[in-house]
Amino acid sequence: MVNDIQANASYMVKFKSIFFVSICLGMFSCGSKKETKDSTGPNLIPYSIYKIFPHDNQAFTQGLVVEQGKLLEGTGQYGTSWIAEVDIATGKQDKKVILDQEYFGEGIAVLNNKIYQLTWKNKKGFIYDFKTYQKIGEFSYNREGWGITHNGIHLIVSDGSEKLYFLDTLSLQPVKTLSVTENGLAVKNINELEFIEGYIYANQWQTNWIVKIDPTTGNVVGRLDLAQVAEAVYPGNPNADVLNGIAYEPKSKMVLITGKLWPNMVALKFREEAKTDTQP
Repeated sequence: MVNDIQANASYMVKFKSIFFVSICLGMFSCGSKKETKDSTGPNLIPYSIYKIFPHDNQAFTQGLVVEQGKLLEGTGQYGTSWIAEVDIATGKQDKKVILDQEYFGEGIAVLNNKIYQLTWKNKKGFIYDFKTYQKIGEFSYNREGWGITHNGIHLIVSDGSEKLYFLDTLSLQPVKTLSVTENGLAVKNINELEFIEGYIYANQWQTNWIVKIDPTTGNVVGRLDLAQVAEAVYPGNPNADVLNGIAYEPKSKMVLITGKLWPNMVALKFREEAKTDTQP
């Protein structure tokens, strides 16, 4: 699946054209659908776009994960929350779990052959068997559910604040709480999470930033500025919402990102991992 990513010339050229135009327009416009910040500084993480894939523009993405060669996506909104296996080449889903209308689905993570899913305000999470997608358990928490990932030992969840909670996988209760800070200031609106090479990467809600967090100290040690990618995607669906969704494929070191109602999913590599012949 993700390991098989190869260049699609015509689609890539089309996206690059849009991408180039969006950059040019950005030079003359201070308006943006999402908050942006100064994209310079020593902590800015360089990246290269590897390929652009189609994405269901009706999917209100809340969680994204690659596990055992499968791309899983979880979505939110009352009445239309689901978990599905996604064909990365077409963006089509094979829906495996559809939540009852009372639940607004949030982040998903896979650990020890179990899928963990959060819900937004119900203060309830669900556990499914990774192979069968049968529900095998539930767990509760006393805050909102936003993003979820793991470090191989603990589940790590966010609630929209600057806090990250490390959960024991047996009791599913917090064993550690981490405050995310940058230059001594709290970094709030921490949303969808992905654990990549020893660091927690997080979408910061209502921005086009992904922050790189040291899981020991909570310090933000780097940022990905995806404003230009987001602005290039928006014309494909005027209803496209915020950047949300990070998945990592460790063999190829590919990072997949998308957003709520986005018409595209973007595969990128951090610049130090990117080959020169795949740079846009």
